Amino acid sequence: MRKLKNEELNRLDVEAFKEAEKSPIVIVLDNIRSLNNIGSVFRTSDAFLIEKIYLCGITAQPPHKDIRKTALGATESVAWEYKENTVDLVKKIAEDGYTVLSIEQAENAIMLNELKVDVTKKYALVFGNEVKGVSQDVVDASHNVIEIPQYGTKHSLNISVSAGVVVWDLWSKINALKA
Repeated sequence: MRKLKNEELNRLDVEAFKEAEKSPIVIVLDNIRSLNNIGSVFRTSDAFLIEKIYLCGITAQPPHKDIRKTALGATESVAWEYKENTVDLVKKIAEDGYTVLSIEQAENAIMLNELKVDVTKKYALVFGNEVKGVSQDVVDASHNVIEIPQYGTKHSLNISVSAGVVVWDLWSKINALKA
């Protein structure tokens, strides 16, 4: 086996990415404090053709060197918008037809591995602050809560890891149903 060179990967350039059909998924970052986490979410969003990222509350916005460090240019390809109030945004995108799923540990949460998707729906995934998680007001405004099953001693995953796990799972389920 031979490792492929970057030029052999046939990746989209920024303009082709902007014109490409997007996944029916938007991401909402609710008061994320780590610039590296924000950049990582941009990079994951680029990988899976995410429609848009909403940066809310204290979540920093590009351009910033620490976001750029982990985003590796994805802030130029992935559409994003800043909104001060996460609850107002969640209510608005729900009105726009998105099924809002907060990623959190909560009563009656749906385990990610048990989540059923509908290819006719659009989804908004809400990821919360590294310490406090998704705010209760945002959880209350969501259609449902998704929990990533965990079996070790720790209570949570890093937000950039959570985003990668959830986006991959949702993206793969949607695309398997389209096939």
